[in-house]
This record gives sequence, structure tokens and C-alpha cells, in this order.
Amino acid sequence: MRVLRTAAELFACRKAMAEEADVGVVLTMGNLHQGHLSLLAESLQNHPTTFFTIFVNPKQFAPHEDFDRYPRTLEKDLELIREVYERSCKQLVIFAPSSIEEVFPPGYDSVISVGKLTRGLCGKSRPGHFDGVTTVVERLFAMIKPRVAYFGQKDYQQFLVIKKMVCDLLLDIDVRSMPIVRDDDGLALSSRNSYLTSEERKHALVLAQTLQKISEMVAAGDVARAKAVAREVIASDNRWEYLEILDGESLQEVADGQSSEKVAVLGALRLRKTRLIDNVVLVIGGV
Repeated sequence: MRVLRTAAELFACRKAMAEEADVGVVLTMGNLHQGHLSLLAESLQNHPTTFFTIFVNPKQFAPHEDFDRYPRTLEKDLELIREVYERSCKQLVIFAPSSIEEVFPPGYDSVISVGKLTRGLCGKSRPGHFDGVTTVVERLFAMIKPRVAYFGQKDYQQFLVIKKMVCDLLLDIDVRSMPIVRDDDGLALSSRNSYLTSEERKHALVLAQTLQKISEMVAAGDVARAKAVAREVIASDNRWEYLEILDGESLQEVADGQSSEKVAVLGALRLRKTRLIDNVVLVIGGV
């Protein structure tokens, strides 16, 4: 297990390996939880070498968002990583840049932008967010040259956007989505859960509960009723930013009676200054 703090160290490390080495990668912003660690465990199981990054990316935060207060917990993160790593016999390289300039050096002026998939859901309420995500992901991919990249399903729109970027740019990388990890009460694990007060956490459970209720209607083939319930929820509670039933590949609206192999029920809930997202993805062969 090696911890690298500079781009020069990373380049030297990767150069010492074969260009076609079987490398898995997990990209994070730190403040790790069991969801992140499940991605690490999967990569360690599947590849002789795993790169794990911890980098709070300024490009995906708007000026009014929480970049400055986003938790930086590197020492605690390394302890959690070590616990997972010690159960494997693989090579693990952690890239935790000591500064923003190690990823985006002075003069860096490029933006990677994906179109249609970024216009709705989180992209609508966070303009420019996905440009920041795809820009940093492409940059880290170029530095690490992985064969497989692992992402959590909780950020489902982000997963689809990154998959589309990889396809459009002809990057030879397999982008894999791993299941959402939840607490016992059903709340999807998120680094931002630490912002919640005990009372807010109780209210946060409505997110997963509502998505589950609506997804059961969709699975039963009653899309019209599911849409009606979603509209009622949004109208009755202004904490909801969105609650939508969309095609699980295109993120376009699912029409009543439309056949679709995959459907995603997605929601975003804001509790004071904390914004939470969650989803249920159904593979049903027709709705």
C-alpha cells in the first residue's frame, strides 16, 4: 500500500508498470464510508493493482456550494482503507494530491462536457457540475490509465454521464456501477450524511421510502399511477428538488405504456443546507 501526494510520484509509479497492466480504479473525494470501501474491495478482488484517489475537486462545486466545508479526513480515510487492504494480497496505490495544482496545474484550461444526459435532474439544479465531474474524471483516467473504473449507483446520473464520456472519447475503460450501500434504516450512505442533525436524519428517510413505494408501482406496470404519486409528493413538500421516473439508459421520460428494459426512479431532497440524492433502478423488460 503506497500513498502518493504528487502528480510526479503518480506518473513515476504508473510508468513503472506495463502500459496494458490490469489496473482498477476508484475515484473519491474522501470522507469515506462503507459505500466507497465496497468499491475498493471489489477492485482489489478483481485486479492485481488498484488505484484509489482522494481529491476534493473544486471544478464540480458552484461558488455557493460546500467546497470549503466539505470534510477532509485523510488520516481517518487511510485507516479505513488499510483495514480493507489488509484482507487482500494485492497492490494498492492511493493518490491523495497535496494540492489542486497536482491535478490541474497552472494554465490548465480544458473542459470535458457531455450534453443531453447532463441537462436534467442534478444537472438542472447544479449548472456546470457535470462538466466539473467529467473534466476531473478524464484527467485522472489519463494519469492512471485504468482498465476498469468502479462507481456507486447512488450517483446514477453521474455514472451514466461518465459512461457516455468514455464511449464518446473512445477510452478503453470498462465503467462499472456497484450497488448502493445503505444504513440499517435504509438511508443511502453519503459523505454528506455527516451534515445531518439527528432530527434531519429522521426526515431524510422519506427519500428512500418514497422511491421504494414508487418503484413498486412501476414494477407492477402502473407507470401512470407512479407518476401521479410523484407529482403529489412534489406538490405537497417543497423539500423535494426532483422526483422522476425515467428510462434507465437515456434518462428520458418514460411514457405510459412504453416498453423499457431499465427504468430509474430518482429523487433529490434538500434538508436545510444538505442535499441528498437516491435512486432505484429496475430491470423489468417492459413497463
